[in-house]
Amino acid sequence: MLLDGFTREVIDAGEARINVQYAGSGPAVLLLHGFPQTQAMWHQVAPGLAATHTVVLTDLRGYGDSSRPASDPSHAAYSFRAMAHDQIAVMDRLGIERFAAVGHDRGARVAHRLTLDHPDRVTELGLIDILPTDHMYETVDRELATAYFHWFLFIQPEPIPERLISGDPIGFLHALLGGWGSGLGAFAPEALADYERVFADPAARHAMLEDYRAGASIDIDHDRAGDESSGGVEVVEVPTLLCWGARSVVGRRRLDPLTVWRPRLRDPRPAILDAGHFLVEERPRETLAELKRFLDSGDVA
Repeated sequence: MLLDGFTREVIDAGEARINVQYAGSGPAVLLLHGFPQTQAMWHQVAPGLAATHTVVLTDLRGYGDSSRPASDPSHAAYSFRAMAHDQIAVMDRLGIERFAAVGHDRGARVAHRLTLDHPDRVTELGLIDILPTDHMYETVDRELATAYFHWFLFIQPEPIPERLISGDPIGFLHALLGGWGSGLGAFAPEALADYERVFADPAARHAMLEDYRAGASIDIDHDRAGDESSGGVEVVEVPTLLCWGARSVVGRRRLDPLTVWRPRLRDPRPAILDAGHFLVEERPRETLAELKRFLDSGDVA
């Protein structure tokens, strides 16, 4: 989806070519999408944000119209660290030194890793409807395993999940998008068509599965690299918007997200919306208002 007034560019990030759109002026904000979406998920938020900010949208490597690098048994090519490196290359190419990083779902995990790996570049962090990856695996119960069954399917060795999904990829996509508290009706037809177009590509589906395989292996190793003084976790020092949907799986867990995240965030700013997991598209006006309130607070690192 090409947004009105946004410039599209494909930027060579070294290991990957990243599909980018950007517009606006003022403080820069990098918006990162989640699974199984593309940058189109921001189509109702990005234009409003671009009225006061320089807004940059990207497709993560393996997703959307970005390239799909080859992987290996370590899954390092699809780690959040590798994806974060792509985003730094994009911002360098655009001449943007400092910026806020905001992500939803897998994009939020990339934004989190980006902030930890490049603390001199990020002014504020926005995490939308996620809990820490290692926490999710360590606290799994029947409810989580049922709702997030794809986490455990996707990490199985290639080609088991690839073959299973290939039987009806669009039906599988709709089942995922229609779950987690939002419903399939939350998505604009143009955005849904973009997600369907990409998910129909076997190479894209494989890349997305590699993202999850990395999440269950090398990404956890990276997340546990903190020193003993912080309990073995790395701490984000910049102000962090912690936003979740009250009806999402994250919002219904026994421990609320603020409690889970507090040891990892120096300055968390919680916000709860009456929505499911896909709150950016289900509640775009409310999401935009929360983002603007947070980004315009003036309290940056």
